[in-house]
Amino acid sequence: MGGKSGKGDRSLVFIHMLMLLCALLVSTSFTVGKSIAAGLDPVVLTLVRFFIATLLLGPYVKKFHGLHFSWNMILRCSVISCTLVVFFWCMFLSLRFTSALNTSTIFTLVPSIAGFYAMILVGERLTVPKIIALFCGMVGAVLVIFRGDIGAFLAMEWNKGDVIFLAGCFAMGLYTPLVRLLHRGEPMVVMTFWILVTGTIWLFLAAGYKLPHVQWSSVEPVIWLGVSYLALFTTVISFFLTQYSIPYIGPTRVMAYSYLYPALVLLLDIVLGNGWPGVGVLPGVFVVMAAMFVIQYSASNALPK
Repeated sequence: MGGKSGKGDRSLVFIHMLMLLCALLVSTSFTVGKSIAAGLDPVVLTLVRFFIATLLLGPYVKKFHGLHFSWNMILRCSVISCTLVVFFWCMFLSLRFTSALNTSTIFTLVPSIAGFYAMILVGERLTVPKIIALFCGMVGAVLVIFRGDIGAFLAMEWNKGDVIFLAGCFAMGLYTPLVRLLHRGEPMVVMTFWILVTGTIWLFLAAGYKLPHVQWSSVEPVIWLGVSYLALFTTVISFFLTQYSIPYIGPTRVMAYSYLYPALVLLLDIVLGNGWPGVGVLPGVFVVMAAMFVIQYSASNALPK
């Protein structure tokens, strides 16, 4: 992972620590999302999440950076936020039909998708070790999705939620390459804010007509608590950590941290008393974690010069 000096090495260690924190936060979103997915329409739920996140981050950006409007910034952030809007809508919709573990595992396909996009959009080199690791990550994801049942894999017994979430993952794969491609040197927290603003606008255009028909008074407090948690920890903080880290370690290595999600979701399920998964799931979890470490510590990994 190293830089050219001890200082560079220490700075990269800090970046990887930030991404570990980000992985921990994001992994909780699948479980929290599952618990509140039925409480609101998926698009409305995503809109509320983005709106709250925008309100939370806005005062900080205004105080330390100023809310300077720029059509150039709006255009760039609109392109990026479009990928997130599609992903989160698919996520909340899919969680009505599938499990948090399945979605967290399908998400491990995103590094492979992002790596392909990054190769085309920003010229990131996919070395042999990275290609092997990405392939192993996909294999591990498949093992978990089908509970280690090869027969189910051959029969392609995906449930409706899995297919919906997979479509969202193809949109999410564009996120990190687009951040690297469209970043113009502004503070990452500023870019994060305008991504949230434009994302909220996209969602309002898509779901604004539904808002008057929502029975807001009947929305349970636990739904508001869950949405607020997702807005602060798995939207504002995780977006910032991800975008902050991309210029240092690249889109593919950032997205490779999603390989930790299945293991973290399993641990969370155990802590919440949901029991251990089937034995057939565990080999897939170990494979995707191994793939993450291969990508992160491969000496051949390099960003375009």
